[in-house]
Amino acid sequence: MPRRRPVRTNRHMAGSGSDGTEDSDSSAEREQTNSSESDGNMPKRQRLTRASTRLSQSSQDTPDLKRAADHDESPPLTPTGNAPSSESELDISSPNASHDESQAKDQTNRDSDKDLSHRPKRRRCHETYNFNMKCPTPGCNSLGHLTGKHERHFAVSGCPLYHNLSADECKVKAISREKQEEEVKGQEESNSRHATRHQTPTSKQSRYKEQVAELRKGRNSGLQKEQKEKHMEHRQTHGNTREPLLENITSDYDLELFRKAQARASEDLEKLRIQGQITEGSNMIKTILFGRYELDTWYHSPYPEEYARLGRLYVCEFCLKYMKSQTILRRHMAKCVWKHPPGDEVYRKGAISVFEVDGKKNKIYCQNLCLLAKLFLDHKTLYYDVEPFLFYVMTEADNTGCHLVGYFSKEKNSFLNYNVSCILTMPQYMRQGFGKMLIDFSYLLSKVEEKVGSPERPLSDLGLISYRSYWKEVLLRYMYNFQGKEISIKEISQETAVNPVDIVSTLQSLQMLKYWKGKHLVLKRQDLIDEWKAKEIKRGNSNKTIDPSSLKWTPPKGT
Repeated sequence: MPRRRPVRTNRHMAGSGSDGTEDSDSSAEREQTNSSESDGNMPKRQRLTRASTRLSQSSQDTPDLKRAADHDESPPLTPTGNAPSSESELDISSPNASHDESQAKDQTNRDSDKDLSHRPKRRRCHETYNFNMKCPTPGCNSLGHLTGKHERHFAVSGCPLYHNLSADECKVKAISREKQEEEVKGQEESNSRHATRHQTPTSKQSRYKEQVAELRKGRNSGLQKEQKEKHMEHRQTHGNTREPLLENITSDYDLELFRKAQARASEDLEKLRIQGQITEGSNMIKTILFGRYELDTWYHSPYPEEYARLGRLYVCEFCLKYMKSQTILRRHMAKCVWKHPPGDEVYRKGAISVFEVDGKKNKIYCQNLCLLAKLFLDHKTLYYDVEPFLFYVMTEADNTGCHLVGYFSKEKNSFLNYNVSCILTMPQYMRQGFGKMLIDFSYLLSKVEEKVGSPERPLSDLGLISYRSYWKEVLLRYMYNFQGKEISIKEISQETAVNPVDIVSTLQSLQMLKYWKGKHLVLKRQDLIDEWKAKEIKRGNSNKTIDPSSLKWTPPKGT
Protein backbone atom coordinates (compact mmCIF):
# COMPACT_ATOMS: atom_id res chain seq x y z
CA MET A 1 0.00 0.00 0.00
CA PRO A 2 1.51 3.40 -0.90
CA ARG A 3 2.30 5.75 2.02
CA ARG A 4 -0.34 8.42 2.47
CA ARG A 5 0.69 12.02 2.11
CA PRO A 6 0.38 14.34 5.12
CA VAL A 7 -2.84 16.21 5.53
CA ARG A 8 -3.11 19.87 4.46
CA THR A 9 -6.26 21.79 5.21
CA ASN A 10 -7.34 25.38 4.97
CA ARG A 11 -6.64 27.08 8.32
CA HIS A 12 -10.17 28.43 8.58
CA MET A 13 -11.50 24.90 8.02
CA ALA A 14 -9.19 23.54 10.70
CA GLY A 15 -10.16 26.22 13.16
CA SER A 16 -13.84 25.57 12.61
CA GLY A 17 -13.46 21.82 12.78
CA SER A 18 -12.07 21.87 16.30
CA ASP A 19 -15.39 22.65 17.93
CA GLY A 20 -15.61 19.21 19.54
CA THR A 21 -18.57 17.91 17.43
CA GLU A 22 -18.75 14.16 16.88
CA ASP A 23 -19.75 12.70 13.50
CA SER A 24 -22.00 9.68 14.07
CA ASP A 25 -20.88 8.03 10.78
CA SER A 26 -17.14 8.54 11.26
CA SER A 27 -16.44 4.79 11.19
CA ALA A 28 -18.35 4.42 7.92
CA GLU A 29 -16.37 7.23 6.40
CA ARG A 30 -13.12 5.66 7.59
CA GLU A 31 -14.00 2.38 5.82
CA GLN A 32 -15.03 4.28 2.71
CA THR A 33 -11.75 6.18 2.70
CA ASN A 34 -9.67 3.00 3.11
CA SER A 35 -11.51 1.29 0.26
CA SER A 36 -11.01 4.27 -2.03
CA GLU A 37 -7.30 4.34 -1.24
CA SER A 38 -6.91 0.69 -2.14
CA ASP A 39 -8.49 1.36 -5.56
CA GLY A 40 -5.97 4.16 -6.16
CA ASN A 41 -8.81 6.64 -6.86
CA MET A 42 -8.38 8.66 -3.62
CA PRO A 43 -7.79 12.36 -4.36
CA LYS A 44 -4.61 13.75 -2.83
CA ARG A 45 -6.38 16.26 -0.60
CA GLN A 46 -8.21 15.24 2.54
CA ARG A 47 -11.94 14.51 2.36
CA LEU A 48 -14.13 16.73 4.46
CA THR A 49 -16.23 15.43 7.30
CA ARG A 50 -19.95 16.12 7.37
CA ALA A 51 -19.51 19.09 9.73
CA SER A 52 -16.85 20.59 7.46
CA THR A 53 -19.03 19.91 4.41
CA ARG A 54 -21.92 21.79 5.98
CA LEU A 55 -19.58 24.66 6.83
CA SER A 56 -18.22 24.82 3.27
CA GLN A 57 -21.74 24.76 1.82
CA SER A 58 -22.80 27.64 4.05
CA SER A 59 -19.66 29.59 3.08
CA GLN A 60 -20.50 29.11 -0.62
CA ASP A 61 -23.87 30.74 0.01
CA THR A 62 -22.08 33.79 1.42
CA PRO A 63 -19.09 34.40 -0.91
CA ASP A 64 -18.45 37.87 0.51
CA LEU A 65 -17.88 36.52 4.02
CA LYS A 66 -15.57 33.84 2.66
CA ARG A 67 -13.44 36.36 0.82
CA ALA A 68 -13.21 38.47 3.98
CA ALA A 69 -12.13 35.42 5.94
CA ASP A 70 -9.50 34.53 3.35
CA HIS A 71 -7.95 37.98 3.70
CA ASP A 72 -8.11 37.96 7.50
CA GLU A 73 -4.58 38.24 8.89
CA SER A 74 -5.36 37.48 12.54
CA PRO A 75 -4.71 33.84 13.46
CA PRO A 76 -7.37 31.84 15.35
CA LEU A 77 -6.98 31.19 19.05
CA THR A 78 -5.44 28.02 20.40
CA PRO A 79 -7.22 25.98 23.10
CA THR A 80 -5.10 27.88 25.71
CA GLY A 81 -6.64 31.21 24.70
CA ASN A 82 -3.44 32.68 23.17
CA ALA A 83 -2.85 33.49 19.53
CA PRO A 84 -0.73 30.74 17.87
CA SER A 85 2.64 31.70 16.49
CA SER A 86 2.16 29.57 13.36
CA GLU A 87 -0.35 27.20 11.80
CA SER A 88 1.55 24.24 13.18
CA GLU A 89 -0.17 24.90 16.53
CA LEU A 90 -3.62 24.40 15.04
CA ASP A 91 -5.45 21.11 15.48
CA ILE A 92 -5.60 19.50 12.00
CA SER A 93 -6.25 15.95 13.13
CA SER A 94 -9.09 13.99 11.49
CA PRO A 95 -10.26 10.38 11.35
CA ASN A 96 -8.25 9.93 8.14
CA ALA A 97 -4.92 11.05 9.57
CA SER A 98 -1.88 8.89 8.90
CA HIS A 99 -0.22 6.79 11.52
CA ASP A 100 3.07 8.46 10.60
CA GLU A 101 2.42 11.58 12.69
CA SER A 102 5.97 12.86 12.86
CA GLN A 103 6.36 13.14 9.10
CA ALA A 104 2.93 14.76 8.78
CA LYS A 105 3.85 17.37 11.39
CA ASP A 106 7.16 18.20 9.67
CA GLN A 107 5.51 18.56 6.28
CA THR A 108 2.75 20.74 7.76
CA ASN A 109 5.33 23.03 9.40
CA ARG A 110 7.17 23.46 6.10
CA ASP A 111 3.95 24.25 4.28
CA SER A 112 2.80 26.69 6.93
CA ASP A 113 6.19 28.47 6.84
CA LYS A 114 5.73 28.99 3.11
CA ASP A 115 2.19 30.29 3.60
CA LEU A 116 3.21 32.69 6.40
CA SER A 117 6.45 33.92 4.85
CA HIS A 118 4.75 36.87 3.13
CA ARG A 119 2.97 38.11 6.28
CA PRO A 120 4.31 41.10 8.18
CA LYS A 121 5.56 40.48 11.72
CA ARG A 122 3.13 41.55 14.43
CA ARG A 123 4.43 43.85 17.15
CA ARG A 124 3.77 42.77 20.69
CA CYS A 125 1.15 44.79 22.49
CA HIS A 126 3.33 45.80 25.46
CA GLU A 127 5.96 47.31 23.17
CA THR A 128 3.33 49.45 21.49
CA TYR A 129 2.03 50.50 24.91
CA ASN A 130 5.45 51.56 26.17
CA PHE A 131 6.51 53.56 23.14
CA ASN A 132 3.17 55.31 22.79
CA MET A 133 3.41 56.69 26.35
CA LYS A 134 5.53 59.75 27.06
CA CYS A 135 6.69 61.59 30.16
CA PRO A 136 4.69 64.85 30.64
CA THR A 137 7.82 66.85 31.61
CA PRO A 138 8.70 69.29 28.78
CA GLY A 139 11.92 68.32 26.96
CA CYS A 140 12.07 64.82 28.47
CA ASN A 141 12.61 61.78 26.21
CA SER A 142 11.27 59.30 28.84
CA LEU A 143 14.66 57.60 29.18
CA GLY A 144 16.03 56.66 32.59
CA HIS A 145 14.26 56.46 35.95
CA LEU A 146 14.69 58.21 39.29
CA THR A 147 15.30 54.85 41.01
CA GLY A 148 18.10 53.98 38.56
CA LYS A 149 16.56 50.53 38.07
CA HIS A 150 14.40 51.07 34.97
CA GLU A 151 15.30 52.08 31.42
CA ARG A 152 12.19 54.21 30.84
CA HIS A 153 9.63 56.22 32.80
CA PHE A 154 6.21 57.59 31.96
CA ALA A 155 5.33 59.80 34.96
CA VAL A 156 6.76 62.84 36.74
CA SER A 157 7.39 60.75 39.88
CA GLY A 158 10.10 58.79 38.03
CA CYS A 159 11.47 61.56 35.77
CA PRO A 160 15.17 62.38 36.37
CA LEU A 161 14.88 65.64 34.42
CA TYR A 162 12.05 66.90 36.66
CA HIS A 163 14.23 66.21 39.71
CA ASN A 164 17.19 68.10 38.10
CA LEU A 165 19.19 64.91 37.60
CA SER A 166 20.41 62.86 34.65
CA ALA A 167 19.75 59.17 34.02
CA ASP A 168 23.42 58.32 34.71
CA GLU A 169 23.38 60.21 38.02
CA CYS A 170 20.30 58.23 39.08
CA LYS A 171 22.07 54.94 38.33
CA VAL A 172 25.15 55.99 40.33
CA LYS A 173 22.96 57.01 43.28
CA ALA A 174 21.09 53.68 43.07
CA ILE A 175 24.35 51.72 43.30
CA SER A 176 25.43 53.84 46.28
CA ARG A 177 22.10 53.27 48.05
CA GLU A 178 22.30 49.51 47.53
CA LYS A 179 25.78 49.40 49.06
CA GLN A 180 24.62 51.40 52.08
CA GLU A 181 21.59 49.15 52.55
CA GLU A 182 23.78 46.04 52.44
CA GLU A 183 26.13 47.51 55.06
CA VAL A 184 23.25 48.49 57.34
CA LYS A 185 21.66 45.06 56.93
CA GLY A 186 24.93 43.34 57.81
CA GLN A 187 25.31 45.48 60.93
CA GLU A 188 21.74 44.75 62.04
CA GLU A 189 22.29 41.00 61.62
CA SER A 190 25.51 41.08 63.64
CA ASN A 191 23.86 43.18 66.35
CA SER A 192 20.82 40.90 66.56
CA ARG A 193 23.04 37.85 67.15
CA HIS A 194 24.75 39.45 70.13
CA ALA A 195 21.87 41.58 71.44
CA THR A 196 20.48 41.15 74.93
CA ARG A 197 16.98 41.95 76.01
CA HIS A 198 17.11 45.76 76.48
CA GLN A 199 20.57 46.67 75.29
CA THR A 200 21.82 50.23 75.58
CA PRO A 201 23.30 51.88 72.45
CA THR A 202 26.71 50.56 71.49
CA SER A 203 29.75 52.80 71.20
CA LYS A 204 29.52 52.54 67.41
CA GLN A 205 25.88 53.68 67.47
CA SER A 206 26.74 56.56 69.78
CA ARG A 207 29.57 57.68 67.47
CA TYR A 208 27.21 57.52 64.48
CA LYS A 209 24.66 59.64 66.35
CA GLU A 210 27.32 62.25 67.12
CA GLN A 211 28.46 62.17 63.50
CA VAL A 212 24.91 62.78 62.27
CA ALA A 213 24.48 65.66 64.73
CA GLU A 214 27.71 67.18 63.40
CA LEU A 215 26.53 66.83 59.79
CA ARG A 216 23.21 68.53 60.57
CA LYS A 217 24.64 71.57 62.38
CA GLY A 218 24.50 73.98 59.46
CA ARG A 219 21.09 73.04 58.15
CA ASN A 220 19.39 76.27 59.32
CA SER A 221 22.10 78.69 58.17
CA GLY A 222 20.02 79.98 55.24
CA LEU A 223 20.88 80.78 51.64
CA GLN A 224 23.50 83.27 50.55
CA LYS A 225 22.72 86.03 48.05
CA GLU A 226 24.20 84.20 45.04
CA GLN A 227 22.38 81.00 45.94
CA LYS A 228 19.05 82.85 46.28
CA GLU A 229 19.55 84.41 42.84
CA LYS A 230 20.31 80.99 41.35
CA HIS A 231 17.19 79.50 42.92
CA MET A 232 14.99 82.37 41.71
CA GLU A 233 16.41 82.14 38.18
CA HIS A 234 15.70 78.39 38.09
CA ARG A 235 12.13 78.99 39.29
CA GLN A 236 11.49 81.72 36.71
CA THR A 237 12.95 79.63 33.88
CA HIS A 238 11.18 76.33 34.55
CA GLY A 239 8.23 77.27 36.77
CA ASN A 240 6.32 74.20 37.99
CA THR A 241 7.76 71.92 35.27
CA ARG A 242 10.85 71.25 37.39
CA GLU A 243 11.49 70.56 41.03
CA PRO A 244 12.90 73.59 42.93
CA LEU A 245 16.62 73.48 43.60
CA LEU A 246 17.17 71.80 46.97
CA GLU A 247 20.93 72.25 47.39
CA ASN A 248 22.10 74.44 50.29
CA ILE A 249 18.55 74.61 51.72
CA THR A 250 19.40 72.01 54.35
CA SER A 251 22.33 69.77 55.25
CA ASP A 252 23.69 67.25 52.76
CA TYR A 253 22.67 64.46 55.14
CA ASP A 254 19.01 65.54 55.24
CA LEU A 255 18.97 66.11 51.48
CA GLU A 256 20.26 62.58 50.89
CA LEU A 257 17.56 61.18 53.20
CA PHE A 258 14.95 63.08 51.18
CA ARG A 259 16.36 61.74 47.90
CA LYS A 260 16.18 58.19 49.27
CA ALA A 261 12.55 58.69 50.25
CA GLN A 262 11.78 60.08 46.77
CA ALA A 263 13.38 57.08 45.08
CA ARG A 264 11.54 54.64 47.34
CA ALA A 265 8.17 56.32 46.68
CA SER A 266 8.87 56.34 42.94
CA GLU A 267 9.67 52.61 43.03
CA ASP A 268 6.41 51.89 44.89
CA LEU A 269 4.43 53.89 42.31
CA GLU A 270 6.17 52.04 39.48
CA LYS A 271 5.20 48.68 41.01
CA LEU A 272 1.57 49.80 41.33
CA ARG A 273 1.60 50.99 37.71
CA ILE A 274 2.99 47.67 36.48
CA GLN A 275 0.38 45.76 38.49
CA GLY A 276 -2.31 47.94 36.94
CA GLN A 277 -3.58 49.31 40.26
CA ILE A 278 -3.01 52.89 39.09
CA THR A 279 -2.64 54.48 35.70
CA GLU A 280 -0.92 57.79 36.16
CA GLY A 281 -2.18 60.61 34.01
CA SER A 282 -5.41 58.88 33.01
CA ASN A 283 -7.13 57.31 36.01
CA MET A 284 -5.66 58.97 39.10
CA ILE A 285 -7.01 62.12 40.71
CA LYS A 286 -4.05 64.46 41.13
CA THR A 287 -5.66 67.51 42.73
CA ILE A 288 -8.91 68.37 44.50
CA LEU A 289 -10.47 71.77 45.10
CA PHE A 290 -11.72 71.69 48.69
CA GLY A 291 -13.11 74.93 50.07
CA ARG A 292 -10.49 77.63 49.62
CA TYR A 293 -7.68 75.09 49.27
CA GLU A 294 -6.30 73.20 46.29
CA LEU A 295 -4.83 69.94 47.60
CA ASP A 296 -2.41 67.60 45.85
CA THR A 297 -3.41 63.98 46.42
CA TRP A 298 -1.03 61.28 47.66
CA TYR A 299 -2.70 57.97 46.80
CA HIS A 300 -5.33 56.45 44.53
CA SER A 301 -8.95 56.49 45.67
CA PRO A 302 -11.71 54.38 44.03
CA TYR A 303 -13.92 57.22 42.86
CA PRO A 304 -16.19 56.33 39.91
CA GLU A 305 -14.20 56.12 36.67
CA GLU A 306 -15.98 59.04 35.03
CA TYR A 307 -14.71 61.27 37.86
CA ALA A 308 -11.30 59.64 38.42
CA ARG A 309 -10.15 60.05 34.81
CA LEU A 310 -10.60 63.84 35.01
CA GLY A 311 -7.49 64.18 37.18
CA ARG A 312 -9.03 67.10 39.11
CA LEU A 313 -12.04 66.87 41.42
CA TYR A 314 -14.24 69.55 42.99
CA VAL A 315 -15.55 68.67 46.48
CA CYS A 316 -18.05 70.53 48.65
CA GLU A 317 -16.33 71.02 52.01
CA PHE A 318 -19.60 70.69 53.96
CA CYS A 319 -21.56 67.78 52.43
CA LEU A 320 -18.46 66.25 50.69
CA LYS A 321 -20.29 65.76 47.40
CA TYR A 322 -17.80 65.48 44.51
CA MET A 323 -18.30 67.20 41.14
CA LYS A 324 -16.65 67.48 37.74
CA SER A 325 -16.22 71.21 37.21
CA GLN A 326 -15.95 74.58 38.91
CA THR A 327 -19.30 75.67 37.45
CA ILE A 328 -21.13 72.68 38.94
CA LEU A 329 -19.47 73.31 42.31
CA ARG A 330 -20.45 76.99 42.25
CA ARG A 331 -24.08 76.15 41.50
CA HIS A 332 -24.05 73.48 44.21
CA MET A 333 -22.63 75.85 46.82
CA ALA A 334 -25.42 78.34 46.05
CA LYS A 335 -28.00 75.66 46.90
CA CYS A 336 -26.22 73.57 49.57
CA VAL A 337 -27.82 74.12 52.97
CA TRP A 338 -25.20 72.21 54.96
CA LYS A 339 -22.82 74.25 57.09
CA HIS A 340 -21.60 71.46 59.39
CA PRO A 341 -21.42 67.65 59.36
CA PRO A 342 -24.61 65.70 60.07
CA GLY A 343 -25.07 64.05 63.44
CA ASP A 344 -24.75 65.25 67.03
CA GLU A 345 -22.25 67.85 68.22
CA VAL A 346 -20.64 66.12 71.22
CA TYR A 347 -17.78 68.56 71.91
CA ARG A 348 -17.25 72.30 71.56
CA LYS A 349 -14.55 74.56 72.89
CA GLY A 350 -13.92 77.86 71.16
CA ALA A 351 -13.96 77.33 67.40
CA ILE A 352 -13.25 73.57 67.64
CA SER A 353 -16.21 71.16 67.51
CA VAL A 354 -16.54 67.39 67.17
CA PHE A 355 -19.61 65.78 65.58
CA GLU A 356 -20.61 62.13 66.06
CA VAL A 357 -21.91 60.76 62.73
CA ASP A 358 -23.55 57.34 62.55
CA GLY A 359 -22.57 55.40 59.41
CA LYS A 360 -25.99 53.76 59.33
CA LYS A 361 -27.99 57.00 59.54
CA ASN A 362 -25.78 59.12 57.26
CA LYS A 363 -24.43 56.54 54.84
CA ILE A 364 -23.74 58.78 51.82
CA TYR A 365 -21.82 61.38 53.86
CA CYS A 366 -19.64 58.70 55.50
CA GLN A 367 -18.91 57.00 52.17
CA ASN A 368 -17.84 60.33 50.66
CA LEU A 369 -15.68 60.96 53.74
CA CYS A 370 -13.94 57.59 53.28
CA LEU A 371 -13.32 58.22 49.57
CA LEU A 372 -11.83 61.61 50.41
CA ALA A 373 -9.63 60.14 53.16
CA LYS A 374 -8.25 57.44 50.83
CA LEU A 375 -6.62 60.18 48.75
CA PHE A 376 -4.25 60.78 51.70
CA LEU A 377 -4.05 57.30 53.31
CA ASP A 378 -2.19 54.28 51.97
CA HIS A 379 -3.57 51.41 54.09
CA LYS A 380 -7.25 52.35 54.13
CA THR A 381 -9.56 49.64 52.72
CA LEU A 382 -13.00 50.70 54.04
CA TYR A 383 -15.00 52.69 51.47
CA TYR A 384 -18.65 51.65 51.28
CA ASP A 385 -19.37 49.36 54.26
CA VAL A 386 -19.75 52.19 56.77
CA GLU A 387 -22.82 51.06 58.72
CA PRO A 388 -20.94 49.29 61.59
CA PHE A 389 -18.89 52.45 62.35
CA LEU A 390 -19.24 55.76 64.14
CA PHE A 391 -17.37 58.74 62.67
CA TYR A 392 -16.09 61.56 64.87
CA VAL A 393 -15.53 64.60 62.66
CA MET A 394 -13.52 67.54 64.01
CA THR A 395 -14.26 70.99 62.54
CA GLU A 396 -13.06 74.58 62.92
CA ALA A 397 -15.84 77.18 62.78
CA ASP A 398 -15.85 80.68 61.29
CA ASN A 399 -18.56 82.97 59.87
CA THR A 400 -19.00 80.73 56.78
CA GLY A 401 -19.49 77.39 58.55
CA CYS A 402 -17.68 74.47 60.20
CA HIS A 403 -14.66 73.47 58.10
CA LEU A 404 -13.42 69.86 58.12
CA VAL A 405 -10.15 69.49 60.08
CA GLY A 406 -9.97 65.72 60.41
CA TYR A 407 -11.82 62.68 61.67
CA PHE A 408 -11.47 59.22 63.12
CA SER A 409 -13.78 56.24 62.78
CA LYS A 410 -14.58 53.70 65.46
CA GLU A 411 -16.37 50.37 65.46
CA LYS A 412 -19.65 50.37 67.36
CA ASN A 413 -18.83 46.98 68.90
CA SER A 414 -15.12 46.20 68.75
CA PHE A 415 -14.17 42.74 69.95
CA LEU A 416 -10.53 43.80 70.54
CA ASN A 417 -11.43 47.16 72.15
CA TYR A 418 -10.03 49.26 69.29
CA ASN A 419 -10.90 52.90 69.92
CA VAL A 420 -9.80 54.03 66.43
CA SER A 421 -10.23 52.22 63.12
CA CYS A 422 -9.06 55.00 60.81
CA ILE A 423 -7.74 58.49 61.56
CA LEU A 424 -6.88 61.41 59.29
CA THR A 425 -5.94 65.05 59.58
CA MET A 426 -6.55 67.02 56.38
CA PRO A 427 -3.27 68.15 54.77
CA GLN A 428 -3.99 71.89 55.23
CA TYR A 429 -4.28 71.34 59.00
CA MET A 430 -1.26 69.07 59.49
CA ARG A 431 1.64 69.99 61.82
CA GLN A 432 -0.64 72.25 63.86
CA GLY A 433 -1.50 69.89 66.75
CA PHE A 434 -4.86 68.70 65.45
CA GLY A 435 -3.65 65.11 65.04
CA LYS A 436 -2.86 64.84 68.75
CA MET A 437 -6.21 66.41 69.55
CA LEU A 438 -8.00 63.67 67.59
CA ILE A 439 -5.96 60.96 69.33
CA ASP A 440 -6.54 62.54 72.75
CA PHE A 441 -10.27 62.76 72.04
CA SER A 442 -10.40 59.03 71.16
CA TYR A 443 -8.78 58.16 74.49
CA LEU A 444 -11.14 60.55 76.29
CA LEU A 445 -14.08 58.54 74.93
CA SER A 446 -12.39 55.34 76.16
CA LYS A 447 -12.06 56.83 79.63
CA VAL A 448 -15.77 57.70 79.68
CA GLU A 449 -16.56 54.15 78.58
CA GLU A 450 -14.18 52.89 81.33
CA LYS A 451 -12.23 50.86 78.79
CA VAL A 452 -8.63 50.58 77.69
CA GLY A 453 -8.22 51.44 74.00
CA SER A 454 -5.72 51.04 71.20
CA PRO A 455 -5.69 51.98 67.49
CA GLU A 456 -6.39 49.33 64.89
CA ARG A 457 -3.35 48.00 63.03
CA PRO A 458 -1.66 48.52 60.64
CA LEU A 459 -1.05 52.21 61.21
CA SER A 460 0.00 54.47 58.37
CA ASP A 461 3.46 56.04 58.51
CA LEU A 462 2.15 59.42 59.67
CA GLY A 463 -0.29 57.73 62.05
CA LEU A 464 2.49 55.72 63.69
CA ILE A 465 4.58 58.87 64.20
CA SER A 466 1.64 60.72 65.73
CA TYR A 467 0.71 57.89 68.11
CA ARG A 468 4.27 57.37 69.31
CA SER A 469 4.60 61.08 70.00
CA TYR A 470 1.28 61.07 71.90
CA TRP A 471 2.16 58.00 73.98
CA LYS A 472 5.54 59.54 74.84
CA GLU A 473 3.91 62.77 75.98
CA VAL A 474 1.31 60.92 78.10
CA LEU A 475 3.93 58.81 79.86
CA LEU A 476 6.30 61.71 80.57
CA ARG A 477 3.41 63.79 81.97
CA TYR A 478 2.42 60.87 84.19
CA MET A 479 6.04 60.48 85.40
CA TYR A 480 6.30 64.21 86.08
CA ASN A 481 3.20 64.19 88.27
CA PHE A 482 3.93 60.82 89.93
CA GLN A 483 5.19 61.17 93.52
CA GLY A 484 5.33 57.56 94.71
CA LYS A 485 8.24 55.12 94.72
CA GLU A 486 6.70 52.12 93.00
CA ILE A 487 4.93 52.42 89.68
CA SER A 488 2.70 49.91 87.93
CA ILE A 489 2.03 49.64 84.20
CA LYS A 490 -1.50 48.51 85.04
CA GLU A 491 -2.12 51.68 87.02
CA ILE A 492 -0.76 53.82 84.16
CA SER A 493 -3.08 52.01 81.74
CA GLN A 494 -6.15 52.50 83.93
CA GLU A 495 -5.49 56.20 84.41
CA THR A 496 -4.56 57.05 80.80
CA ALA A 497 -6.75 54.42 78.98
CA VAL A 498 -3.67 53.43 76.94
CA ASN A 499 -3.20 49.73 76.24
CA PRO A 500 -0.38 48.14 78.33
CA VAL A 501 1.25 46.81 75.17
CA ASP A 502 1.54 50.36 73.82
CA ILE A 503 2.91 51.56 77.16
CA VAL A 504 5.62 48.88 77.21
CA SER A 505 6.67 49.56 73.60
CA THR A 506 6.92 53.30 74.36
CA LEU A 507 8.96 52.71 77.51
CA GLN A 508 11.31 50.48 75.54
CA SER A 509 11.78 53.11 72.82
CA LEU A 510 12.56 55.69 75.54
CA GLN A 511 14.97 53.21 77.21
CA MET A 512 13.02 53.52 80.45
CA LEU A 513 12.38 49.78 80.89
CA LYS A 514 15.08 47.52 82.23
CA TYR A 515 15.16 43.80 83.05
CA TRP A 516 17.14 43.24 86.26
CA LYS A 517 17.25 40.19 88.55
CA GLY A 518 14.18 38.59 87.04
CA LYS A 519 12.06 41.75 87.25
CA HIS A 520 11.12 44.58 84.91
CA LEU A 521 12.02 47.96 86.31
CA VAL A 522 10.73 51.32 85.06
CA LEU A 523 13.50 53.94 85.11
CA LYS A 524 12.54 57.54 85.75
CA ARG A 525 14.76 59.40 83.29
CA GLN A 526 14.83 62.94 84.60
CA ASP A 527 16.58 64.31 81.50
CA LEU A 528 13.65 63.31 79.24
CA ILE A 529 11.10 64.66 81.73
CA ASP A 530 12.93 68.01 81.96
CA GLU A 531 13.15 68.23 78.19
CA TRP A 532 9.41 67.58 77.85
CA LYS A 533 8.61 70.16 80.55
CA ALA A 534 10.73 72.79 78.79
CA LYS A 535 8.78 72.23 75.57
CA GLU A 536 5.49 72.50 77.46
CA ILE A 537 6.52 75.86 78.95
CA LYS A 538 7.71 77.11 75.56
CA ARG A 539 4.43 76.05 73.94
CA GLY A 540 2.44 78.00 76.53
CA ASN A 541 -1.32 77.84 76.90
CA SER A 542 -2.18 76.42 73.51
CA ASN A 543 -5.74 75.99 72.36
CA LYS A 544 -4.81 72.68 70.73
CA THR A 545 -5.80 70.58 73.75
CA ILE A 546 -8.94 68.63 74.60
CA ASP A 547 -10.90 69.84 77.63
CA PRO A 548 -12.82 66.92 79.22
CA SER A 549 -15.36 69.32 80.73
CA SER A 550 -16.47 70.39 77.21
CA LEU A 551 -17.51 66.84 76.27
CA LYS A 552 -21.27 66.22 76.18
CA TRP A 553 -21.46 62.56 75.35
CA THR A 554 -22.74 59.28 76.71
CA PRO A 555 -21.65 55.89 75.32
CA PRO A 556 -24.13 54.61 72.70
CA LYS A 557 -26.18 51.60 73.75
CA GLY A 558 -27.44 48.79 71.59
CA THR A 559 -25.71 49.98 68.42
